[in-house]
Amino acid sequence: MTRQMIVGMHLGNGYGNLPGAWRAPLVDPRSYTSFDAKVRHAQAAERGKLQFLFLPDGPTHVGDIENEPPRFNLDVMVTLAAVARETSRIGLVATGSTTFNEPFNLARQFKALDVMSHGRAGWNAVTSSGQDVAANYGQRVLSSPERYGRAHETIQLVQSLWGSWGKTAWMHDKATGRFADADQIVPINMGGNFVASRGPLYIPPSEQGQPVVFHAGGSANALELAGRYASGVIGAAFTINDARAQRAAFREAAERAGRDPDELKFFAGLMTTIAKDKREGLDRRITLSGRISPQRASYLGQMLGLGLDPAQLDEPLSQEQLSKARPSAGDPRSANALRIASEGWTVRDVLAHGVIDYHPVVVGPAAEAADHMQEWFEAEAVDGFWVSPDTYEDGIDAFVDGVVPILQDRGPFHWEYEGTTLREHLGAPTQYGVDPRVTK
Repeated sequence: MTRQMIVGMHLGNGYGNLPGAWRAPLVDPRSYTSFDAKVRHAQAAERGKLQFLFLPDGPTHVGDIENEPPRFNLDVMVTLAAVARETSRIGLVATGSTTFNEPFNLARQFKALDVMSHGRAGWNAVTSSGQDVAANYGQRVLSSPERYGRAHETIQLVQSLWGSWGKTAWMHDKATGRFADADQIVPINMGGNFVASRGPLYIPPSEQGQPVVFHAGGSANALELAGRYASGVIGAAFTINDARAQRAAFREAAERAGRDPDELKFFAGLMTTIAKDKREGLDRRITLSGRISPQRASYLGQMLGLGLDPAQLDEPLSQEQLSKARPSAGDPRSANALRIASEGWTVRDVLAHGVIDYHPVVVGPAAEAADHMQEWFEAEAVDGFWVSPDTYEDGIDAFVDGVVPILQDRGPFHWEYEGTTLREHLGAPTQYGVDPRVTK
């Protein structure tokens, strides 16, 4: 069977992934609290046959609230509950911290979403290390061994709770009066150094059995966690070689855990501004985020070892500056930034290329985004992508109507959903309860 690309769509604050997206002409500035808007954006992604939506979460706000909205949804689970009722195929993946949530609550929320969506839920199980987040819960920041120790226990406990209602326990037999087989619904009575639960969880299986586990992170601890439990990794890589190395490391971690490495899919981030040409795309990005160009120019200067004058944003770097520029060894974005600056673009245009964004940025025609995705996929650097459009209101449609048909015509991306569940979209094996291979 031909290997095919898996594509997810980042669904964030209702506006998009540029700081000024909320002010874009077609965007309703009230979309932050509009679940109708989020449903509409999800339906656009499903129209493009994308396999999942990804909702990150950060229960804190540290930013310029005076001028920019928070980056996250009001509540990821409420958002996906709304989306679940108005979509039928696309997977629904949300972040839930193992650090500040109790396993029983996580198990109940995600399995209820899985049942509601008929088997489309995924849990991005991550740890939390920010002092601002810890303060909101009245707790201290845990050490890395504590955070990941709790994460391992939490995932095993959550999966045990998911499996505590037997597969065939729900009888709902009106004639005999038997609602369920009580012998198949039993407490788990599990506990460790960090978490515990008696159980059982009183929710029957969905069409895919139970939610799919994802993980985001690149540390040694993250490799071990994803290798043992995850079917998908929400990744970040700035070069094709970096992505290939990360994917290989996660696959090796899965093998060490006794799993088939093909069970673990690696998704790199990609940010898009789809336009008829690069100039139009750059102008669009400048219009939306140009207010912060002076601050970003200062950061760009640090990346290149230069002092950049904010008053000269509309001038290219001089030959003297280019000769002195040195990419920062500690920042994988800096070599790309210098390459683009060397092409003669103004500093403002260099920034509009997205050289200091969190993921690679494609600005311009749909074919350029398709080229990037196909090159990385065919080089086995990724199994797919999670895409962050500049604005949701028209950026998702631009991707779906421009990039997706190109990938379909070329072959890497499917024409139609082959299954109905997230597990089927990912090619993840059947699992109910804990995986007996990795519970040691």
